[in-house]
Amino acid sequence: MRTSLRMDNIQRTDKAKMLDLLLDFPGQCRAALDIARKSEVVFAKRDFTKILFAGLGGSAIGGDLVKSYLYSTVKLPISVCREYDLPAYVDSNTLVFIASYSGNTEETLSAYLQAKEKGATVVAISSGGTLKENAHKDKVTLILIPPGLPPRSALGYLSIIPLCILAKLGLAPDASASVNQMAGLLEELGNNLHPRVGQEDNIAKFIAGKLVNKFAVVYSGSVHFDVCATRLRGQLAENSKSLASSHFFPEMNHNEIVGWQNPRKLFKDFIVLMLRDKQLHPRVAKRMDITRDILQKEGVTVIEIWSRGEDLLGRIFSLIYIGDFISYYLAILYGIDPTPVDRVTYLKEQLKK
Repeated sequence: MRTSLRMDNIQRTDKAKMLDLLLDFPGQCRAALDIARKSEVVFAKRDFTKILFAGLGGSAIGGDLVKSYLYSTVKLPISVCREYDLPAYVDSNTLVFIASYSGNTEETLSAYLQAKEKGATVVAISSGGTLKENAHKDKVTLILIPPGLPPRSALGYLSIIPLCILAKLGLAPDASASVNQMAGLLEELGNNLHPRVGQEDNIAKFIAGKLVNKFAVVYSGSVHFDVCATRLRGQLAENSKSLASSHFFPEMNHNEIVGWQNPRKLFKDFIVLMLRDKQLHPRVAKRMDITRDILQKEGVTVIEIWSRGEDLLGRIFSLIYIGDFISYYLAILYGIDPTPVDRVTYLKEQLKK
């Protein structure tokens, strides 16, 4: 059942106050920068050959963001592991970020133990739980972040802190100026995405209105912006309780584009969201233009969402921020509190039996 985006309805539906977290997100990014500046690593090693992030869900997306952002600047391979078992290449020359917001994610705790067994250097990021206890016991670098958030709402902490740690280790450029610039950009953007701004002038409200009872297909470029598509798909699932899919250019042009022929009778129920950036590889931009035209000729609704700002970090976060608000408003339109994830909770309870 579709409801309205009036402020009184938002307040009534958003019982856990996800809106406050969204509006506070630029401040979280600045707080993450401060935490990172005050953090110290307890190891002397610097000659790493690989970087790996281990985490799940909202605790893994920070690793995706770091990997996407540093694609063109860091020469070491960066990967993200969302598994119980670490890949075989992890060894004593691997820097492993173990990220679990709760500190109790069972897959991540398994990855932590394996990283220790393989002799990798570990940096743990958490708000507490078993991971905190293990890190203290094992005397590994532990960076504590504020508790009380849904893990997906802690992206600032889970991405900016490792970015800054990599800079401290001499493995990545200093991102401090970019973080501050990005936070300012998001503050301005947040003013335009705020509930007080009507649907005609609020891109997140406009798109959320289009997505009601539709299936969203999210596309982006694979360099720098794949994290934005992955994040939006995840946020639509967790916040909006709405199924979506995501893929990336140019790979999408070598398989999925052919699939947009059948079943045609369902195309009216699909909406494609294209996440775009003016500084994408020109051939990728051309591919997105052509693909948009092909889909529109098939009768598919295509909505383009353009990044904001000049600096790369700001452009990435701007698409993420718009997407977060889209998923928030879609939840409200469905009459759903965005914060609870009852099926995740149920699954964890069943696993304990």
